[in-house]
Amino acid sequence: MSWSGSEQGESPIGARGRILPAQLAWYVTGRFYVDGDGAILDAGYFLHLQDVTGTLFLGAPGEGTACFTFLAEPFNADRLTNGDLSLAVDAVGEFSLFLNRDPGGPTFDDPRSFGAGERIATFRRTSIVVGSTVGGVDGAPAVVSVNLFSAALVESKEFEHGGRTLDLGRLLPNGITQWGTASTKSISPLPAGYTAAVPFVGSAVAIG
Repeated sequence: MSWSGSEQGESPIGARGRILPAQLAWYVTGRFYVDGDGAILDAGYFLHLQDVTGTLFLGAPGEGTACFTFLAEPFNADRLTNGDLSLAVDAVGEFSLFLNRDPGGPTFDDPRSFGAGERIATFRRTSIVVGSTVGGVDGAPAVVSVNLFSAALVESKEFEHGGRTLDLGRLLPNGITQWGTASTKSISPLPAGYTAAVPFVGSAVAIG
């Protein structure tokens, strides 16, 4: 099956079989990683993927048993402050979803391992992303960090899971909007080559 982008028009099955606008699309958890040059990427796995039947984990839930993972292309962020708000303005970028038929490879000790499976879709953030952290300015403790973005489907591929043939191009033809909440502290120890790794959780809804 060839890759097909949303720019080719409406899903061949139209509205039937797609996730409805503003309906929950997925829950994910992962980590933001910062390398020595200041570039950022995020990687993680799916806790829930709407309309995907069958288990999302082969074993006790966690990154090492996750059937569905994601990995972003590295991007850079501009940083500024406004009172006790610390803001990060992220550039437009892409992230891909992967199906792991034999989980056991993904590990937060190696963020690139989340891209080792079969690529089933790629999304592109449609505008810059502003992440906001309350506190953390002038030595004050950070309290909470949040972000929000929309992403369009760039391409997708049919895949088999739970006894069904699925395609995110049909389920989410117009992309998603995701809200994220992140920790304000980096984990330790860090993977080699990275200066920070911050856990987060995200929830997304379908765009109409």
